Amino acid sequence: MARTRLTAGERQDQLVMAAVTAFSEGGYAGTTTDQVARLAGVSQPYVIRLFGTKQQLFLAAIGYACDRIEEHFRAAAEVTPTLEGLGAAYDDLIAQRELITLLLHGFAAAGDPVMGPVVRDGFGRIYTSVRDLTGASTEECRDFMAMGMLCTVLGSLRVIGPDAVAPEPWAAEVLGTLALHRA
Repeated sequence: MARTRLTAGERQDQLVMAAVTAFSEGGYAGTTTDQVARLAGVSQPYVIRLFGTKQQLFLAAIGYACDRIEEHFRAAAEVTPTLEGLGAAYDDLIAQRELITLLLHGFAAAGDPVMGPVVRDGFGRIYTSVRDLTGASTEECRDFMAMGMLCTVLGSLRVIGPDAVAPEPWAAEVLGTLALHRA
């Protein structure tokens, strides 16, 4: 059976997916392009040939994560164009732990003069999409984003979501009536 070669675009997508996994586990500083290459089944020089630097690969992964979140919210808004509808859809995003954990690593790297603008732009695009999709007020969107950040942190900590560990005593208090506490 003949092997089908991946196109350059498919290979680039494969590397971005491997980067999402690797950077979500090790963060920017703790991940090497060699680790990404091994996950993708390619050589490290090939990764550099496609992306130039580890930083550009990380930014591609951050862009991917922000795009997926934005797409997820757009799909949810097609069904229920309210903050509640988007909030309910966040359950699915919490289940994609790599995306949310990578996003937190991106926020941590935002002090870098090259990475910061890209990370801020991604967050801004998500905020603008939430506002535009729901028609919510600035205050309502701010509260929604704040709750989303809390959920992102709790999901990354595995306090909520499908891979949540045993509940911490403080978790019920922090979560309140948050629907995401159901694993």
